[in-house]
Amino acid sequence: MQAVQEFAARIIDNVESVIIGKRDIVELLMVALLCEGHVLIEDVPGVGKTMLARAMAASLGGGFKRLQCTPDLLPNDVTGVSVFNQQTAQFEFRPGPIFVNILLADEINRATPRTQSALLEAMQEQQVTVDGVSRPLPRPFLVLATQNPVEYEGTFPLPEAQLDRFLMRLSMGYLPAAQERQLLTNLRREHPIARVRQVEDSERLLELQRLVWEVHVDESLQEYIVRLVATTRASTDLALGASPRASLALFKTAQALAALRGRDHVIPDDVKYLAPFTLTHRLIVKPESELRGRTARTILADILTATPLKLEL
Repeated sequence: MQAVQEFAARIIDNVESVIIGKRDIVELLMVALLCEGHVLIEDVPGVGKTMLARAMAASLGGGFKRLQCTPDLLPNDVTGVSVFNQQTAQFEFRPGPIFVNILLADEINRATPRTQSALLEAMQEQQVTVDGVSRPLPRPFLVLATQNPVEYEGTFPLPEAQLDRFLMRLSMGYLPAAQERQLLTNLRREHPIARVRQVEDSERLLELQRLVWEVHVDESLQEYIVRLVATTRASTDLALGASPRASLALFKTAQALAALRGRDHVIPDDVKYLAPFTLTHRLIVKPESELRGRTARTILADILTATPLKLEL
C-alpha cells in the first residue's frame, strides 16, 4: 500500500500549506476520498472549512464549486435544468453545480428539505435524474457539507436518512494561539490558497480507490465492527442505533486508513479511532439521557470501552 501512502502524503502536505495544524482532519478527508464517501463538517464559522475543500480540489486538479445553501434555493439550482433552445427547437440540459469533483454545500441545513433531498441520489448513486433522464456525475465525486452548530434559527435539520448518507462527520475546532499567529503570518501579500498547485491527478485517485478494497480485514475485526454497531442498537441511552450502512462505513474507512498509513491490513486501533467519526452522527440519544448530560460521543466511548475485541469462549 506504499502507493496509497505516497499519494496521500503529497496531497496532505500540499493542503497543509493552507490548513495549518489540522493534519488529522485532512487525513480523514483523504480517507473519505479513498472510500468515495461524503463528509459533514459541523463547526463554527471561520475555521477553514471552505479553504479545506478548495485546497483539496486544487491539489487533485479536480473541479470545485461552492453551493451557498439558503431557504430559497431550489432543487434545480443544484442538479441543473432543461432549457428550450429556439434555434434547434429542442430542450438542452444545463448542468447544475453538482456536476463537479468536489462540491461544498455550505450551511446545508439552511436549504429546505426539498432541496436537501436533491443531494440524496447524487450522494448514494453518483448520478442525478432530471426530466426522467439519469446523468452520471464526474468521478471522483465528494460532497463536503457544512453546518453551523450555533445558529438554528431559520434552519431545517437534516433528516436521519440524509445524515446516514454521510460517511463521516468531522469538526475542525479552533487553532492553538501559536498556530493562529502563524496563520496571520502566512496571509501576508496574498492568501495561501492562491499558491496551491496540483500535485496529483484525480484519475490516479480512482485507481487507488480500487486498491483500497484489497486491504485485509481479519474475520475477528469484522465481527468486532458488527458487535460495536449492534451494541448501539441495544443501548438503553439511544433511541436509534447505527444502521448496517454504519458497519460498512466503519469497515471501508478502516481499510482506507490502513492503506493511507502504508499497511495492507487493518488493526484494531484503526477501527477504534474511526468509530466516533463514522457512528456518532447516526445515533439518536434519548431525551432522558440528554438530561443526564449524555451525548452520542460519550455513549459511544462507553460502548468502545465495554466491547471486547474478541468474545471469550
